[in-house]
Amino acid sequence: MLKPHNHPVESHGRTALRNYIIQASTLLEITLSGLVLIGLLFSIVPLLKWMPGLLFDGNDAEIRTFLERALDIVIGIEFIKMLAKHSPGSSLEVLLYAIARHMVVGHESAVENLLSVGAIALIFVVRKFFFVPAFGAHLPDGNPAPDLTPDQSGIPAQEFRQRLHDRIHAEDLDEEENAPEYEDVE
Repeated sequence: MLKPHNHPVESHGRTALRNYIIQASTLLEITLSGLVLIGLLFSIVPLLKWMPGLLFDGNDAEIRTFLERALDIVIGIEFIKMLAKHSPGSSLEVLLYAIARHMVVGHESAVENLLSVGAIALIFVVRKFFFVPAFGAHLPDGNPAPDLTPDQSGIPAQEFRQRLHDRIHAEDLDEEENAPEYEDVE
């Protein structure tokens, strides 16, 4: 009876397909982030229109609606940052803002408010004591996540600084390559 070979190395085709799927999902993620950003920019317009009314005759309902919309926009911004950073820290921030929004604009019972405060406290406990720096410490391209310090990233400080320097230098080079060229006119 023939035994199947278990090759530790994937075939070239399988690796290429995996890379293609990763690139396609990254593109979809960027597209979704862009659509959410456009939607958030459009949703700022009604907030600006409500501001004069709040100044002169703002009642409780108008203030509550204004706060709901403003906090929804803040949560949307944090969501976009979460998609861009790919770090657990940004995910925790989205949860914090969502729970805070629920507490601020919701007319909930004391028990529900206590549960919300407990959830926020639990998020801080998780971040302080159970947050594993190696999880989410690196972006998909292998660079350290921008919201972590060298200690949190699990990368030695010197290497962390070098990677950040290299990434910034690479971005500067990209900008120089894409910058329009001007002729000296005398």
